[in-house]
Amino acid sequence: MKLILEKRAEHSQKMAVLSPLIAIALTVLVGGIIFAVRGLNPFYALYIYFIDPVMSLWSIEQLVVKATPLILIGVGLAICFTANVWNIGAEGQLTMGAVFGGLLPVMFPEFQSPLVMPLMLLLGVIGGMAYAAIPALLKNRFGANEILTSLMLVYVAGFILDWLVRGPWRDPMGFNFPKTVTFDGWQLLPTFGGTIHMGAVLAVVAVVVLAVVMGRTLKGFEILVLGNAPRAGAFAGFSRTKIVLFSFLLSGGLAGLAGIGEVMSTVGQLQPTISPGYGFTAIIVAFLGRLNPIGVLFAGLMLGISYLGGEAAQVTLGMSDKIAKVFQGILLFFILACDSMILYRIRLITGAKPQAAPAE
Repeated sequence: MKLILEKRAEHSQKMAVLSPLIAIALTVLVGGIIFAVRGLNPFYALYIYFIDPVMSLWSIEQLVVKATPLILIGVGLAICFTANVWNIGAEGQLTMGAVFGGLLPVMFPEFQSPLVMPLMLLLGVIGGMAYAAIPALLKNRFGANEILTSLMLVYVAGFILDWLVRGPWRDPMGFNFPKTVTFDGWQLLPTFGGTIHMGAVLAVVAVVVLAVVMGRTLKGFEILVLGNAPRAGAFAGFSRTKIVLFSFLLSGGLAGLAGIGEVMSTVGQLQPTISPGYGFTAIIVAFLGRLNPIGVLFAGLMLGISYLGGEAAQVTLGMSDKIAKVFQGILLFFILACDSMILYRIRLITGAKPQAAPAE
């Protein structure tokens, strides 16, 4: 007797849409159990985690700020994963985008001009694309596994940033703290009303543009075909190597844009840590959004709540600052589990052991 996963002949489109909602509901249920085990009122704790962060205008502004890098990175990863290209190193590409974009104010702190802001954003995109090109070229040239190469490069980028802010780029007037000079003036993104910065507008633009690309252009059709039926794509004359490079450059460029956007808004300078793991969380955003650019927009807001909820739980409930990562991990588990059940069914195989033939 054993359990096996048997591939379904066809999967339900209705369940494909409902599975993210099911995953969220199961995550909330398990979260309530975790809070109860910790001796907390689960209903009050869940209110603090999921509802309280969106109950004021200031909180909503913070939600948009948190969701902006998740949406920028997530929408690029959604296209990448749709093409069956697995970029797991967006966190490193975010870091290198911040490094490239931060080069201008660090080297020329007195350079204040309307040109500074677009140049920094452009350098951020270039940095993310250049770093993402490494695993793409390794895959195309040597067949290297892009999951491993892109993931390992995350830690290389972290060490590069750490070396720069502790060494050649350290602020000489910073009392020996590992940080660069503080950005100001045209080196920062403009804000709207409160704390919402221009990066939110760029995230919405990226969602709309990529939604059009995937739904209305030949490039989007090429990505879909090569991701779902590589042999059919080859017969149609689509190049797998070009799509690998395109997918990495697109997702890396958006990750780099998210990185320099963070530095030019909430962080305000380069320091050893500029992201609480947005590049990894954006993987959950992409899958929760069903690899659809519009879906990623709403999924990014949902995961933004998890960051705000983690901060609220830490302050109000005395929970660890790792609680947000716990919820994100549970959510990813249930998303993948629900998707597996859509594509496969669990089957119990029973059978009697074959009897030995009678001796002659």
